[in-house]
Amino acid sequence: MTNQSPLHPRNPHRGRYDLFALGKTHKPLNGFIQRNPMGGKTINFANPSAVVALNTALLKHFYGLNDWHIPKGFLCPPIPGRADYIHHLADLMGESSFNPDIRVLDIGTGANLIYPIIAQYSYGWQLVGTDINPKALANAQSLIDTNGLSSQISLRHQSNPKAILNGIIKPGEWFDAVVCNPPFHRSAEEANAGSERKTRQLSRHKRKKMPVGLNFGGDNAELWCEGGEVWFVSQMISQSLQFAKQVNWFTSLVAKQEDMPPIIKTLKRIANCEYKVVDMAQGNKVSRFVAWRFKELVTK
Repeated sequence: MTNQSPLHPRNPHRGRYDLFALGKTHKPLNGFIQRNPMGGKTINFANPSAVVALNTALLKHFYGLNDWHIPKGFLCPPIPGRADYIHHLADLMGESSFNPDIRVLDIGTGANLIYPIIAQYSYGWQLVGTDINPKALANAQSLIDTNGLSSQISLRHQSNPKAILNGIIKPGEWFDAVVCNPPFHRSAEEANAGSERKTRQLSRHKRKKMPVGLNFGGDNAELWCEGGEVWFVSQMISQSLQFAKQVNWFTSLVAKQEDMPPIIKTLKRIANCEYKVVDMAQGNKVSRFVAWRFKELVTK
């Protein structure tokens, strides 16, 4: 990674990866380090095992974990971009310093538990992670237990696959923010096509057909849902009305720029709804999250 500064100023991943230091922190990473055409050190980002080793090293080195692991086939997140979401969210809430009184709900925390890990280490927040997949939650709980995070991070199972906030936020409960990385593909076919394209772009072996394994993985629920992220975020907006007095900021990543207009259109139709779009950048990639709240109704 050669990303030099589009990331948030507090993001610790703004420069090149120091693979020598990361290899000392997590020795298995050394087996994946190779030379790039310029003579520098890199890893093959098309190799899922290499990406998992890099993530483990990053989480140990920068976030104080004892260990990190995910089951085969589950999403292995790009950590610099995930960290950017948390740091920009902190700015949105006006909480740039350590504050253990802040409570954040992570919708779809997955097996990787990435947002709670970054947010708790960076700002001391209390996190509640939810997911519909019991296997994902079981792995997330093992990460909590292995790293001694049970007093800061807890998990809840969403038993209704069509619900997002319903059945999760309890009566009288308060959250300063909700974060979400929704499934952005509209179908399994679209997800597979995107995976193949990404693998080809990352692979150095351009003439060799790479397997559709995905360097960053992801099971079906993590990658796609019928209607894609427009449907998911629209459902989240609709359900958020029921919890207007229990959450300050509802937020969600929006992967595709072309999906923003219908989401904004939905927000504009709601009375007393204040919304913002926060742009983020990582190298040549631009991402964003949308945030909304019901300012006149919020009471803590």
